[in-house]
Amino acid sequence: MEDYKEIERSIITKYRKDIWSKFVKAVQDYKLINKNDKIMVCISGGKDSFLLAKCVEELQRHGKVDFDAYYVVMNPGYAEKNRNLIYSNAKRLNIPITMFDSDIFDVINTIGGEKPCYLCARMRRGFLYSKAKELGCNKIALGHHFDDVIETTLLSMFYGSEIKTMMPKLHSDNYEGIELIRPLYLVKEDAIISWKNYSNLTFLNCACKFTERNEMNDENTSKRKEMKELIKTLRKNNKSIDYNIFKALDNINLNCVLGTKKNGVYTSFLNSYDEDELSEKK
Repeated sequence: MEDYKEIERSIITKYRKDIWSKFVKAVQDYKLINKNDKIMVCISGGKDSFLLAKCVEELQRHGKVDFDAYYVVMNPGYAEKNRNLIYSNAKRLNIPITMFDSDIFDVINTIGGEKPCYLCARMRRGFLYSKAKELGCNKIALGHHFDDVIETTLLSMFYGSEIKTMMPKLHSDNYEGIELIRPLYLVKEDAIISWKNYSNLTFLNCACKFTERNEMNDENTSKRKEMKELIKTLRKNNKSIDYNIFKALDNINLNCVLGTKKNGVYTSFLNSYDEDELSEKK
């Protein structure tokens, strides 16, 4: 059996419970992929996006819904060795990638300021939406996973003073008719790492010149890493802590919040306090 076929098989056999079933559940529960969709699967070169590509391929071959998929890599200015690693992994995994260039890293290195990662993410998103429009795609698939969702929620609470999370799908604000979807939404990072190691695969991490320079100066402690460590610590006493956080986001009791915000409009609990006759039982 060819190497890539064995890797594909592992996703639906050895990792059926922890990866494949959760991928399918997210696709079905959140209605992420529909008939006749044209999906641009974005591959950054990391473990998450390559796994996403393989899962989408499997779904396209064996699923009940007909859709088209395009596997796209945006090169923000990777070093040659990193570009070669992406091509090598794509070949080994039998993923038909298309790579296009941008000058994002050069721009970030010039005007990155204090938030280079934020600026980089915004610029990447713009390039990807433009490419999706060029290809005639109505959806962009990204490789964010369950841990990203939990970490984003905690970051919003601790540093943004609000409760919000990373959504499984979003409509684009600037590109009409294009949605962003996250099919790995329910897949935990530990499962992805296990699949990577089992398959003996090596992927890119960030590969950003700016990040590499900061790491050399020991300035690599990010807020997201802080959240990872916090969850790891809390899990020692409560193994379900991340699942409980996730479930809470789907079980918000609006009778017991001080205020909510929708489409930029804030609503205080006082607005309907007398009408709702709020009591301790609620």
